[in-house]
Amino acid sequence: MPSQSFIELKDLQIAVRIGTYGPDDVVPDAHILDLTLTISSDLVMVPRDEMALVFDYDPLIRRIDTLAQAQHYETQERLMTRIVQACAEYPQIEALTISLRKRPVLSGTGTLGVRLIVDGEAMTVLRNSLSVSV
Repeated sequence: MPSQSFIELKDLQIAVRIGTYGPDDVVPDAHILDLTLTISSDLVMVPRDEMALVFDYDPLIRRIDTLAQAQHYETQERLMTRIVQACAEYPQIEALTISLRKRPVLSGTGTLGVRLIVDGEAMTVLRNSLSVSV
């Protein structure tokens, strides 16, 4: 039976420093991550209640936190790239959608973000390029 399964991480406020701001610039007070991972339905529709049968996302969340706090980033895009590369290290992740947004944007309001969709073919290309560069 064809099916798709997803792990969804929504509205995760991450501790990160992104950007360089002047005295009159709006400095964001939050950076928020959404991450949707496409995984095999075999990792969701399981015959028994055992952690060994599912995708353990906790190590990935810890890795994202480590990447976010590891350095000052000039751009949201660079942090997103590093998170996507970390996801590529998990063969269970077939594809993903990632969104990183900041708030506020102007006059204490608004969010501004970047979204990236990495399909299965792009994930394979990424994995192959990462294995070559190692």
